[in-house]
Amino acid sequence: MTGAGRTILCEPLTAEAFAPFGDVIEAVGQPDMVINEGFADRFHDRARLDFGGGRAGISLFRARPRALPYRLRMLERHPLGSQAFIPMQATEWLVIVAPDESGRPGRPRAFIAAPDQGVNYLRATWHGVLTPLDEPALFAVIDRIGDGNNLEEHWLDTPYVVEYPRKP
Repeated sequence: MTGAGRTILCEPLTAEAFAPFGDVIEAVGQPDMVINEGFADRFHDRARLDFGGGRAGISLFRARPRALPYRLRMLERHPLGSQAFIPMQATEWLVIVAPDESGRPGRPRAFIAAPDQGVNYLRATWHGVLTPLDEPALFAVIDRIGDGNNLEEHWLDTPYVVEYPRKP
């Protein structure tokens, strides 16, 4: 497949569009509770974390920026647990996911995450690498720490090109 067939247009990151792949972590709507003498809104249990026999670990990732158009060459997944990314700086970032098709990634989808949105990839969800746009960024990553191989990579024979949609 060449040309437009290998082009993916970015879409805004919404909970509904992302649901097959995981959770959008954001403070939207009414808080689930107000705490700390009324000074803090709690948006409770916003991700389906799954550590499959391991334990939860929090790591920090400092990622260098990429630019659009972006050449997607590889997708990865974590068969033993979920993986959540929460930005610690205000920057837009690219979220790429793909459905599983018989143990290989299907056609990817690309989302632009706002600076105040995190994501949680469900266990075994194919996804692109951490991709901040425009500037370096720091992310808190919550994932499985434990025995076993929790990383599977799939290198594409032909890369996809991820672009912003063209304005009419």
